[in-house]
Amino acid sequence: MAKTKIAYFCQSCGFESPKWLGKCPSCQQWNTFVEEIIEKSNGSVPDWKATSSTTQQRANKPVEIPDIVFSEEQRMLTPDKEFNRVLGGGIVAGSLVLIGGEPGIGKSTLMLQLALSMPNLKILYISGEESEKQIKMRAERLDPSEKQEPQATNHEPKINFNSEIKHPKSEFGKGCYILTETSTQNIFKQIEQLQPDLVVVDSIQTLHSSHIESTPGSVSQVRECTAELLRFAKESSTPVFLIGHITKDGMIAGPKILEHMVDTVLQFEGDRHHVYRILRAVKNRFGSASELGIYEMLGEGLREVSNPSEILLSQRDEPLSGITISATLEGMRPMLIETQALVSTSAYGTPQRTATGFDTRRMNMLLAVLEKRCGFKLGAKDVFLNITGGIRVEDPAIDLGLAAAIISSHEDIPIPFKTCFAGEIGLSGEIRAVNRVEQRIAEAQKLGFEQIFISKYNLPSGGKDKKRIDLTRYAIEVRTVGNIEEVFGLLFG
Repeated sequence: MAKTKIAYFCQSCGFESPKWLGKCPSCQQWNTFVEEIIEKSNGSVPDWKATSSTTQQRANKPVEIPDIVFSEEQRMLTPDKEFNRVLGGGIVAGSLVLIGGEPGIGKSTLMLQLALSMPNLKILYISGEESEKQIKMRAERLDPSEKQEPQATNHEPKINFNSEIKHPKSEFGKGCYILTETSTQNIFKQIEQLQPDLVVVDSIQTLHSSHIESTPGSVSQVRECTAELLRFAKESSTPVFLIGHITKDGMIAGPKILEHMVDTVLQFEGDRHHVYRILRAVKNRFGSASELGIYEMLGEGLREVSNPSEILLSQRDEPLSGITISATLEGMRPMLIETQALVSTSAYGTPQRTATGFDTRRMNMLLAVLEKRCGFKLGAKDVFLNITGGIRVEDPAIDLGLAAAIISSHEDIPIPFKTCFAGEIGLSGEIRAVNRVEQRIAEAQKLGFEQIFISKYNLPSGGKDKKRIDLTRYAIEVRTVGNIEEVFGLLFG
């Protein structure tokens, strides 16, 4: 009999050690090593047949860049435009995509809704957490044909617990196959028989391989199962989606190497007690890693939000102080967001500085600029900032809108309606130029705003002739400013 191999793995980064260590030499974390039993397998993973007959053998020799034959990768478009945007234009054949998020945020609903929306493809949905009946109940909730008004009756229906409820068989969900299995060897046997066009695994922490004797969810099991699915995806050109759990710190559970192995990492964010969800690309080898998609969680599933500016702007009947509209960019998408500020007298010795959806250190920098360059006494004031809609913004172009909201709350003077801002504030109080300002102006004009404040140093995107932006082609009034004192003079007199 083969000798049992015991190794110690770091639960934080996946570092392997033959003996227990108190401190991980890779990630410098303490008390993260756990003991796992490993058994080397004599068998090899079956050779997968490529779905394309034009697949060529990769030459094991150096090749010059001009000699490399490049062709556009074939992408699989889904009916979900937000999902296509985050992936970079669609699903790439043979890609391995990891989706992480908090419990109950809607990861399984998103992937099941995706599988049900493409009846022309053969999709295998593998679940290690739910039974077939549970998935069937969720599928019926997502079925648009099941939305029927309840009929009012005077008598309560009689319930027969010994009979099964039979529903008429519909075409909804055709092409979507459900497999409740956790063994990778059994999963690959079913994949060989079914030959699916797309595979969804819910979740990677529930799978286990017979090549490793440790428990499911351990570092070695997650790494081995992901490696087998990666080999299958690349050799068969079948896209595979993995749903992953997260830790209490918000990181994807398992070794850090899991994120390095996959092609794309998507983060499903949002508060599960609110209706809006954000699908953000953290890593993407086939597109931009700064795209995001916005969804609305409804009773019948997730609805894509095509115009996020409308949901991020509140409808107010009267002007209120401390509220401004800022033009920001998320990936290639311009959005108008509502920035709120509240400045009040501190009741304690140390003033409070709290920011929701914005970097607190940058907020402290803006407060220092306002006090040093403009003379506003904010050192003894409590300052609270909030980005509405539950999103987090890192674009420095909202600095001007936040500064205007802070002064508006401090002076208790509301900002005029239909006014938005797009500018970065420097330490000397100057308004710096922001990138792709034309898209920000066009978005504000589309939503009916009357004026927008931008930096006078802005140049057109990619303009090498140093010409200023042509302001005559916009119906909205574009007001160019050079420093923060000029902005406050135009707003508050």
